[in-house]
Amino acid sequence: MKKHLFAAVAICALGTSAHAERFVMITHTQGTDPFWPIVEKAGKEAASAVGAEFEYKFAPSGDMADMAKLVESATATQPDGIVVSLPDADALGGAIKAAVASGIPVITINSGLDSSEKVGAIMHVGQPESLAGEAAGRRAKAEGVKKALCLNQEAFNTALVDRCEGYFKSLGQDLNMIDVSNDVAQIKTRTAAALEADPDIDALLATGPHVCEAAAAAVEEVGAKVHLSCFDLSARVIDLVKAGNVKYTIDQQPYLQGYMPVVLLHLYRSYAGLLPGADLPSGPGFVDATNVDAIAAQAGTNR
Repeated sequence: MKKHLFAAVAICALGTSAHAERFVMITHTQGTDPFWPIVEKAGKEAASAVGAEFEYKFAPSGDMADMAKLVESATATQPDGIVVSLPDADALGGAIKAAVASGIPVITINSGLDSSEKVGAIMHVGQPESLAGEAAGRRAKAEGVKKALCLNQEAFNTALVDRCEGYFKSLGQDLNMIDVSNDVAQIKTRTAAALEADPDIDALLATGPHVCEAAAAAVEEVGAKVHLSCFDLSARVIDLVKAGNVKYTIDQQPYLQGYMPVVLLHLYRSYAGLLPGADLPSGPGFVDATNVDAIAAQAGTNR
């Protein structure tokens, strides 16, 4: 069924509009997370496939007020559609609602699944984060985890909190989460300090690939025996999985999050509001010792 769905999307995507469409994508990256270049690449490739112009924007400050201003600026140019991540609905909701009120179709991606419809988006493309966290937690529990710590690089991001909360829900433990920041050096330092302060911690969940890499370095530095699991992929994370230093990482397929919204906006505009009947989940999927070799070549480029 999935093959038929994507075949239909691919065929429809070949349709052309009366004019060159222009789509703007705005995400909450600070330019440090290796996840987002894959999303941007996918958006550009989708725009090329449907003959549209594509603009990608982010606020290097990471400040939600700055991101809201980017949405407002994009709205003022009246693009044919906006794709936007939604890590903080309170901070971004007003700007997104204003875009919708001006007649611009909006698709949210990555984070903000529960708030997407409330801010007026026509659909959401991304991973159900609570469910992904629960899946990670069920596996950690089955693998013998007793006391865990979740490493969150973006304390404001509700999606990352959802991952941590879902993980601990499945473990049957109270939430134990720290803010490690997006700075790799600080991630390593804060993780090492947490492990040294509480030797009973036997598991870490890293909510991003660079967090995963820094956490692995901290575990090695401290000399702790820790069950490390992660979210997302990078070449280094793949190496850590191969070496057995990371038990598994969850792939939310960033390429789908960048590609599908552009194609879906094109379909929506070209064919009288044509849309799938539900939000599009891009994950979760486990990458571990059983499938890492097959996926390795795609890490950091398309996955």
